[in-house]
Amino acid sequence: MKLTTREDIAAPIEAVFANVADFAWFERAAMRRGVDVVRTDSLTTTGTGMSWHAEFSLRGRDRKVDVDLADYDPPEKMKLILRSAGLEVEALIDFVAMSRSRTRMNVTMDATPKTIPARLMIQSAKLARTNILKRYRRRVAEYAAELEERCHARGF
Repeated sequence: MKLTTREDIAAPIEAVFANVADFAWFERAAMRRGVDVVRTDSLTTTGTGMSWHAEFSLRGRDRKVDVDLADYDPPEKMKLILRSAGLEVEALIDFVAMSRSRTRMNVTMDATPKTIPARLMIQSAKLARTNILKRYRRRVAEYAAELEERCHARGF
């Protein structure tokens, strides 16, 4: 199941990419929401090969997710692979400079089931695709607005 959206952000491409690639910020934000996040790589710099393991409770069940940074090409794109309980999700984030102070962020999530229960979950999600896509686009728009605020707060 593939979900795609795009948002325009009133900030330079370098600033937007730097904020999206601030993985320490994401780790802290997840921990504030009760997620146990552990960095599982030994890299000293930001780049391809970074990985995390996260554990959290969702809808009354404990969940475990492994996240790998599969592609990292500043300031144009990054690709994350998320694996959890028979489901693999590829998250691709592309950045396009519309002008010196405007950036378009394209966000694509492609979920692929690896087990029969995961396939059943994706099938039922396809039935609710309109609502899921609406929520997905709203969440990405909220994140883009927050990104814009963070870029302006940092003086970009």
